[in-house]
Amino acid sequence: MGQPTPSSASSCNNNNSGCQVRCAGCKMILTVAFGLTEFVCPTCQLPQMLPPELMPQQQRTSALAHGIDPSKIQLPCAHCKAILNVPHGLSRFSCPQCGIDLAVDTSKIRQFLPQSSNPAAVRPPAPPLPPPQEEVNEVAIEVEREEDEGGMAGETFMDYRPPKLSIGPPHPDPIVETSSLSAVQPPEPTYDLTIKEDLESSKALSCLQIETLVYACQRHLQFLPNGTRAGFFVGDGAGVGKGRTIAGLIWENWHHGRRKALWISVGSDLKFDARRDMDDVGAMCVEVHALNKLPYSKLDSKSVGIRGGVVFSTYSSLIASSEKGRSRLQQLVQWCGPEFDGLVIFDECHKAKNLVPEAGGQPTRTGEAVLEIQARLPQARVVYCSATGASEPRNMAYMVRLGLWGAGTSFLNFRDFLGAMEKGGVGALELVAMDMKARGMYVCRTLSYKGAEFEVVEVPLEAKMQDMYKKAAEFWAELRVELLSAGAFLSDDKPSSNQLWRLYWANHQRFFRHMCMSAKVPAVVRIAKDALTEGKCVVVGLQSTGEARTEEAISKYGLELDDFVSGPRELLLKFVEDNYPLPEKPEPLPEESVKELQRKRHSATPGVSFTGRVRKVAKWQTGDQRSDEESDRCTASEGSTYIIISSLFITDSEYASTESDDDEFQICDICNSEEERKKLLQCSCCSQLVHPACLVPPVAESVPADWSCHSCKEKTDEYIQARHAYVAELSKRYEGAVERRSKILDIIRSLDLPNNPLDDIIDQLGGPDKVAEITGRKGMLVRAASGKGVTYQARNTKDVAMEMVNIHEKQLFMEGKKLVAIISEAGSAGVSLQADRRALNQRRRVHLTLELPWSADRAIQQFGRTHRSNQASAPEYKLLFTNLGGERRFASVVAKRLESLGALTQGDRRAGPSLSAYNYDSSYGKRALMMLYRGIMEQDPLPLLPAGCSADIPDAIQDFILKGKAALVSVGIIRDSVLGKDSGKLSGRIVDSDMHDVGRFLNRLLGLPPEIQNRLFELFVSILDLLVQDARLEGHLDSGIVDMKATTVELQGTPKTVHVDNLSGASTILFTFTLDRGLMWECAYALLEEKQKDESSSTNSGFYESKREWLGRRHFVLAFEGSASGMYKVFRPTVGEALREMPLVELKDKYRKLSSLEKARHGWEDEYNVSLKQCMHGPKCKLGSFCTVGRRLQEVNVLGGLILPVWGTVEKALSKQARLSHRRIRIVRIVTTTENQRIVGLLIPNAAVESVLQDLAWVQDVDE
Repeated sequence: MGQPTPSSASSCNNNNSGCQVRCAGCKMILTVAFGLTEFVCPTCQLPQMLPPELMPQQQRTSALAHGIDPSKIQLPCAHCKAILNVPHGLSRFSCPQCGIDLAVDTSKIRQFLPQSSNPAAVRPPAPPLPPPQEEVNEVAIEVEREEDEGGMAGETFMDYRPPKLSIGPPHPDPIVETSSLSAVQPPEPTYDLTIKEDLESSKALSCLQIETLVYACQRHLQFLPNGTRAGFFVGDGAGVGKGRTIAGLIWENWHHGRRKALWISVGSDLKFDARRDMDDVGAMCVEVHALNKLPYSKLDSKSVGIRGGVVFSTYSSLIASSEKGRSRLQQLVQWCGPEFDGLVIFDECHKAKNLVPEAGGQPTRTGEAVLEIQARLPQARVVYCSATGASEPRNMAYMVRLGLWGAGTSFLNFRDFLGAMEKGGVGALELVAMDMKARGMYVCRTLSYKGAEFEVVEVPLEAKMQDMYKKAAEFWAELRVELLSAGAFLSDDKPSSNQLWRLYWANHQRFFRHMCMSAKVPAVVRIAKDALTEGKCVVVGLQSTGEARTEEAISKYGLELDDFVSGPRELLLKFVEDNYPLPEKPEPLPEESVKELQRKRHSATPGVSFTGRVRKVAKWQTGDQRSDEESDRCTASEGSTYIIISSLFITDSEYASTESDDDEFQICDICNSEEERKKLLQCSCCSQLVHPACLVPPVAESVPADWSCHSCKEKTDEYIQARHAYVAELSKRYEGAVERRSKILDIIRSLDLPNNPLDDIIDQLGGPDKVAEITGRKGMLVRAASGKGVTYQARNTKDVAMEMVNIHEKQLFMEGKKLVAIISEAGSAGVSLQADRRALNQRRRVHLTLELPWSADRAIQQFGRTHRSNQASAPEYKLLFTNLGGERRFASVVAKRLESLGALTQGDRRAGPSLSAYNYDSSYGKRALMMLYRGIMEQDPLPLLPAGCSADIPDAIQDFILKGKAALVSVGIIRDSVLGKDSGKLSGRIVDSDMHDVGRFLNRLLGLPPEIQNRLFELFVSILDLLVQDARLEGHLDSGIVDMKATTVELQGTPKTVHVDNLSGASTILFTFTLDRGLMWECAYALLEEKQKDESSSTNSGFYESKREWLGRRHFVLAFEGSASGMYKVFRPTVGEALREMPLVELKDKYRKLSSLEKARHGWEDEYNVSLKQCMHGPKCKLGSFCTVGRRLQEVNVLGGLILPVWGTVEKALSKQARLSHRRIRIVRIVTTTENQRIVGLLIPNAAVESVLQDLAWVQDVDE
């Protein structure tokens, strides 16, 4: 109900004449009769009620609106106007909504307080007595939690056929769209295709592809508020035929005189597919030019001669430039021209996704180039194509032509849009997809997965592999200690130390990922051989080929080896060889004479006497340079000042030229008397000058030129000895480090480590003659014909060029000459390997994922290689994981994307294979990790018992904590560890950044021995499950789109249009539904009878009544066995099937089974009838008619159609709700039971409806 604002003239007269208020809808001044609290505005027909301050005295004590507590006083906030429940006596407080400090003025609120019988009394009123303690109804709380969660997930896909177009033949394969997208209708098609007749006669395009052509061309006629041409997004899944659709678009634009088009894709090989697609639609005359084969000069120049046609470029070419600085991007912009209004197609546009990276990252050059070319060609007709283009809202930053943010939208810029989407969770992305479809800028269909089988195969480690893995984990822990010890000898060089540990952990992760892949090789070979025996063929998907390790081994050991290269071993060898901390190698001492050493040690300039200096300077300044006045000034008394200053300017060469003069005087260093230079002896080492007679003993005869004094002789001998000792110590230390490194390398060579999985699989499945390899590597190792040793050879032959080798291998597979294909990400982009009806090899494909990609975008792309249009059979997908807890890190990354991928790839979070069980890197995962760490560090008790421990045996728990600490120390998560001398306990610290880093925990977990790895992982997952279960019960879990189901769902009244989009004409509509959720006795009994026919049904199935009474009544339920052992489905007469299955222990604790059917029937029917108009809290519920907990009839408001334009309004209204579960944005799907009308939109709580309508511009009836 709306709450009208009191007008300036409003007053409640004591003459019972009523009061005046301003209507909450049309703002008219209304006069409300005395005693009337609820009314309808005669102008705008908006139902509303008086605000609290205008309520009659007797009304204020009755049941008030939702969120109002009768035991407190209700006051409006002076700033945000929210109605606050203020305890009596509290004079100062802060508004919980806007945070402003408030004070209560008791003089203005006397009308709210009980009046004294004596008017003269000034005694403050006594606060009312607190209400009696209410008995807590546990069943009501349980039902309320389930209602807050919203509903259950329903069916995911709906069959798809164009709703408003009937041109062209049906698609050759069943196509589906998710039910959330199918609830939205696209706008009316108004564009008339020029090539329609050609397409109808040739049947080159299906009705789906023609629909895309019409809506894309129609969208390209519109302009965004900033003046650029609107763009179109083709989000069809892999295999629907995007390539042929693009060719059709180019052909249509060709007929309108737009003879130039840019087609940008991921690989140069796809140019051949583009040519094929153009030919298929009849555009044989349109040339396709590969940009990477063209020079950097102007494309339309005489030398190049490209006047029109399609320029096919890769994203790599788009950011390339020549040595002279000419860029491809500039070349393309110049070719198009400033007024270009032709097509720019970004095929597989997810390549540009990191334009706005996570905090701390840098935007990619590809993303920036895609943004720049759109900015420089504002009139271009932009088409974005990708099955995974918007897996996260962050990845949509380059899609500026969709007009989702900027001028004329709810979001000022992309940052605002991103913030709203991230706050809205998974469901918000689904709403974006629905919005775009409603505005006619987006299509998203996918091949039906009907017939395709998804299976997660957990591969247990074989005994040999388990031992290998354990030894490898122990070796890495020892290597870490060794590196720490070796680093301690070096000077504290922080940057190089940080670099070492970054490389250590990167190689640690890569090593154990290799190990996990290798562990799955036996299972891959076994499954592949079984599939071949059953008449199927096999596709094995992996990400890395190990080519770099192989090439390093070939360069070291030659082209012929004893066995395949072990990727993990070569990785370890290279890491230790390149990064082991060695002290600096000392230089060998040069063979120098004693005199040379002495001269190097002492380079003193001999002291020159004052007389000598005077003579030298005087001599230097002779000639015409000095004037007579200067000569006169140079007297004995003044000379010192002038000459000392002058001598500062004497150069070394001038000084040397004067040094040998015979008349130079110098000082003896022993007697300090002045003597001519030639009469003094000079030490060849320290250069001091002495009289021969001053020496002890005196020197009488002539001395050699290299004479040195006695002290210099002694010092030189000591210096030489010390220097030799120092160099010997450095050499010893260096040689010791080299020896330690050599021993480590020997240990690595002796470790039993697995071979490169790619070579191993090819070898075990029959070699290159039997296996088609579609990867990016240039060479491979092949086993010799004798069976001994392997040889390195190029993948291509004389007949096949290297750039065509993947196309050749694909052809051999499709023709059935090879029945196994191995694909990597680098080699398989855009490749079709499905059981094509046009190919000879129509065997069913068994697609094995040996290694999941780092992102779900890539996983979806890889799945799409074998599941495409026109296939004779759908593939079997087998996703292989080892039973190592740590390996699930890779599944976690993929699952995180898959959960949101559905929003714009398959339109719904539940589309495709469900890996959500492996999504650990979430907010709940972070909390679970912190609880695990705090438990192991003994800061808090562990929330759950670790596997294999019992509460009765505390020593077992302590033993687990000790092992857990030691494990976390060994992988560098616990730092500064110290073993207590007395207690024997390990202590240390975990840095704050690691406390929530689930990725790091799962990565490091890989490097632990399997037993402790799995125990730690199981404890982490158990804590996570507990947190998620609690969040679900409290109604805080983001469930994406949920279905609201009831026995009957009816549309109430006429829907209201609340907003219309100016560009597309699409509207936002408010629907109100009435749901009857009750379950009649006859239906409940029929359910039980059906279950009891099954011989395996449990004896615990049946009707139950609550052991306790509430308000003199008991609650009744029907329970029978659910999906898991020990869990029971629960049905209630008031709300039907409960969302949560109940454990048998809880069921028996709260309820007792009824043996009398008559008693069950009577109790069930009584509760069913009472719940029609009453909630579970009884007739005295504080919330009155606003409360719907356990009430059969429920009124639900859903905002459908376009949501983004009104997003801010809805968010603002929800933020003011009293219940936390009502404040978050929730997306629901609801289907009427009579007309089967499906609506998907935002759930608006009843209390927020009027606030939403009030903030929107206008409300009107939907046209019939």
